[in-house]
Amino acid sequence: MQFNTGELLAFLLYFLIVIGIGIFFFFRTRGGGAADFFLGGRKMGSWVAALSASASDMSAWLLMGLPGSILAFGMGKVWIAVGLGIGTILSWIFLAPRLRRFSIVARDSITIPQYLSNRFLSKSKALQVISAVVFLVCYAVYAASSFKACGTLFHTVLGMDEKAAMFLAAGVILLYTFLGGFSAVCWTDFFQGLLMIAAIVIAPIFALNAVVNGDGASAAGLSEHYFNFLPTGKFDWGSISSILSGLGWGLGYFGMPHILVRFMSIKTGDMVKKSRVIASIWTVIALTAAAGVGLVGRLYAPGLAESGQETVFIVMVRGLFPGFIAGILLSAILAASMSTADSQLLVSASAFSNDVYQPIFRKNKASNREILWVSRLVVSAIAVIALLIAITPGSGSIMDLVENAWAGFASAFGPAILLSVFWKRFTYRGACAGIVAGALADVLWLIFLSKPTGLYEILPGFLAGLCAAVVATLLDKEPSEDVKSLYEEAVSYKG
Repeated sequence: MQFNTGELLAFLLYFLIVIGIGIFFFFRTRGGGAADFFLGGRKMGSWVAALSASASDMSAWLLMGLPGSILAFGMGKVWIAVGLGIGTILSWIFLAPRLRRFSIVARDSITIPQYLSNRFLSKSKALQVISAVVFLVCYAVYAASSFKACGTLFHTVLGMDEKAAMFLAAGVILLYTFLGGFSAVCWTDFFQGLLMIAAIVIAPIFALNAVVNGDGASAAGLSEHYFNFLPTGKFDWGSISSILSGLGWGLGYFGMPHILVRFMSIKTGDMVKKSRVIASIWTVIALTAAAGVGLVGRLYAPGLAESGQETVFIVMVRGLFPGFIAGILLSAILAASMSTADSQLLVSASAFSNDVYQPIFRKNKASNREILWVSRLVVSAIAVIALLIAITPGSGSIMDLVENAWAGFASAFGPAILLSVFWKRFTYRGACAGIVAGALADVLWLIFLSKPTGLYEILPGFLAGLCAAVVATLLDKEPSEDVKSLYEEAVSYKG
């Protein structure tokens, strides 16, 4: 399809809006401390916290990777959506309220590594350093998927060079993240969440109407197993491993730092309940609609089944809507990419500056201003690394990059976070062991066993992290009375 001026104007308008939000919060929060920049001063309301968590969770794979997989291979790929839906609901019900309370009681922690150290009243910096390393590696890979999605969008729609498009998107993300910090990120994610849900619901409805009225193809060309929820069409190990792998995606919510900090930022305990409902409804609708894009897309643009599956949403929108409207709807891909990348960059920067630079390099003598500037430098460094990964040939598809980073975080942090809020006996050494074992098991499984078994590395990685954390804790001496008292205080905290 050809270049369209209306689409370009829509993209420019979108960029101006998100930059404007960054400028607004720069002046509003100027002079604030690290808690304001990294956690919004714990003042996030229900709607902002819920939609920000959901939007930062669902990167461009929601509009590109998942629909493309379903378009090409059928309903056997829907188990990822099922797993994510279940994981979202369970994390908001069981983890969100407890993590918020525990992070407040644990010396008002503002980062995940800081929380895990404070939870055990530990003076050791080992856990913070280990966590920061995992953050930097996984978030560089994760952000690369978002930059790659922006490159694909601008190349397909505007004919722009993919690498140039990636640099443009990274520049805009850096600008409003630099300016407004967590508040700017959350509010841009809030509006981006609204745009994403609108676009992904509208597109398949209009496409289905076009197919019914004679556009597109019939179902005649579909394989006999296309609508079978068993990925191989029969009950064998291939189907079992695919279903388990899909459901395993839900474990990611218990260890994803940029989602967990949203739980910590909610203003009051009562708002958590409202956020839970909003986030759960948003996620279920978005995932259902994404599957609908893939299914309807197979009828609307059957030629994409052979190649270009990840562009199905782009092709659908450009074929159905006039220029400016199409540009607004396609901005949902930008929203999905940027809402994830900005959160990841900010969380990884906060982990390094607060948990490594401040306590180790500056011995807790750095000023707020110094910490903020170090954070901005780290954001820039991670963005550069992510860009290098994204532009490297053979780095993998958008879905591959998201899959690897998602599993890495779930395996490393999921067990430690869950045990920290539900097990009074849990110890600092247990947390360190769980994070290291989970991360190593995830990487080793990915390299050596993922292809032979067909099993997503998130499952063995999470299990290894959980077992290591429990065994190390039981071999360790019991926590001090002060640590036990902190646990009891957090459980009963009413704020």
